[in-house]
Amino acid sequence: MKYRFIDHTADIAFEVYGSSLAELLKNAGLAFYDSFVDLSKIDGYKEVKIEVEGEDEEILLYRWLNELLYLFDTQFFAAKDVEVEVRGNDVKKAAGKLKGGKFTPENVKVEPKAITMHKFRVEKTPEGLKAFVVVDI
Repeated sequence: MKYRFIDHTADIAFEVYGSSLAELLKNAGLAFYDSFVDLSKIDGYKEVKIEVEGEDEEILLYRWLNELLYLFDTQFFAAKDVEVEVRGNDVKKAAGKLKGGKFTPENVKVEPKAITMHKFRVEKTPEGLKAFVVVDI
């Protein structure tokens, strides 16, 4: 399982899974876009590269999702495919390739406002990593 949506009274919440930090970030990106856009109606094709860094897995994931939100808000961009490479020990660095295109207002399911720190966490599991994310809408 890559991710699953969690019922939340006022926001969008999801759990995301990965056998590695790179896979966790990839699946978080897929869950983010699936939450807010009808991906079957994305116009055109564009590849966007992003880089973020953080002192630990939680900060890296938080910054990663905020970068996706920035692209969503400023370029009306949504990715159908996400590739991620993570490197670094003390400071983690993630380089991502997002493949998707522009969306129109009609294709937006609901508009995200902010990635919240409410219950935000990354946990190690026997299978790898699991994260919980709430996005303010």
